[in-house]
Amino acid sequence: MLFYNLKVRSYVVIELKTTEFKPEYAGKLNFYLNAVDKYIKDENDNPTFGILLCKDKKRVTAELALKDINKPIGVSEYKILSEIPEFLEGALPSIEDIEKRLVIDSE
Repeated sequence: MLFYNLKVRSYVVIELKTTEFKPEYAGKLNFYLNAVDKYIKDENDNPTFGILLCKDKKRVTAELALKDINKPIGVSEYKILSEIPEFLEGALPSIEDIEKRLVIDSE
């Protein structure tokens, strides 16, 4: 996924993997960052940075894979929750609200 952070004036490449971290993921993300910097980024933009989200990561493996990569890349794991955390419940629309909106937008 490609985003642009207006505050930092930088493109952000986010890659989501459904498996645990593998060293080759860092190389692939670095390739994407180079492509964005070469073909999309403007001279006034700051360097593109990458975020790699994996199902699981081993810290040492991630550190070794990123050791000589000069682009800013972060690796983190994610967790899938079966319930919405209490502090987010009021901030997110209910399923019913989303369904109503889909019906209205499709008419």
